[in-house]
Amino acid sequence: MPTTTAHRGRPGVTVLTAQERRVLHALGCGLEDDEIAENLALPEHVVAGQLRTVLAKLGLRSRAAAVVHAFDCGLVVPGLGPRSRSAAPGAAVRQRTGPVPGPRLRVCVLGPLRVWLAGQPVDVGPVRQQAVLAALALSPDRSVSRQELLDGVWGTESPGANVVPVYVYRLRKILRLGECPDPVIGRDRYGYGLARGAAEVDVASMEGLVTEAGAAERAGDLTEAVGLCSRALELFRGEPLAGLPGPLAELERLRLAERRVALAQRKAGWQLRLGRVAEAIGGLSALALEEPLNEPVAALLMRALQRDGRRAEALAVFDRTGRRLADDLGVAPGELLLRARWAVLRGDDAGAGRGRAGAA
Repeated sequence: MPTTTAHRGRPGVTVLTAQERRVLHALGCGLEDDEIAENLALPEHVVAGQLRTVLAKLGLRSRAAAVVHAFDCGLVVPGLGPRSRSAAPGAAVRQRTGPVPGPRLRVCVLGPLRVWLAGQPVDVGPVRQQAVLAALALSPDRSVSRQELLDGVWGTESPGANVVPVYVYRLRKILRLGECPDPVIGRDRYGYGLARGAAEVDVASMEGLVTEAGAAERAGDLTEAVGLCSRALELFRGEPLAGLPGPLAELERLRLAERRVALAQRKAGWQLRLGRVAEAIGGLSALALEEPLNEPVAALLMRALQRDGRRAEALAVFDRTGRRLADDLGVAPGELLLRARWAVLRGDDAGAGRGRAGAA
């Protein structure tokens, strides 16, 4: 039976009515509104209203978050299709293309490492063992050699090459689904890797959304691009790989943190091009608090405030950032920040989101 335990402080699905659970179940199975309406014999406007109610009751911000919640609560199981008892008898979703295919393992590294097997959270052992799995998850399209794992997880404190097969063996046992003979972690002459199609990794999902957002921008649909970028940013749950040891985790923490900042800037740039200035200012203000030494973020926030007629606040951003640069790094504001200041002083908002948003 699916669990209804609340995850990360959110209510479980017991707060939903039977029909709302059926709608959430269908959404988690990957159906669009019209497909949900067809399969549940409901008008589309009723489905849309039910989805809004589900988001409100569960305290979720988006449909993507609702899909994740459906998996977290066990309402939908990756790789096994819908659970027939997740809704009222006779209400199982009838899909046009048969059971929903999908990986049986889900690995999330855009925050503390979290792992689900067939929809259930899994403890994958001590932190070094977690770091081995994370290293494999971050290299989804290639094998990772034993030496790479030693260097990436243990660095100069390597206990010996034999530790890698031991950790891989333990992970295989933990991640084996029932009597399934196929291991999640495979091996070839080059090293170890996650079996193709067996795992879903949030980094890959994030990059896929970013690619789609770029395509939407090129097609001239900035509203869609902003939405896709928002979904990508929602996958971040705090510091990537938080608490995991080793040089690889440290490098990936920095890279993924920078990736998140770049995506947030890109989203803000698109919002400015759409004239959604208040939304851009809100996001950039929060980002500037997190990144007080980031001059591109400060410059973009200044231009957004200038476009909103908030000249004094824009100049205050320059002063605050300049002081932090001097106090923390002993440097003066760079050319980008100086140009933004001159634009504010001249009352010139050219370039404030009118050009192409920065590549991410």
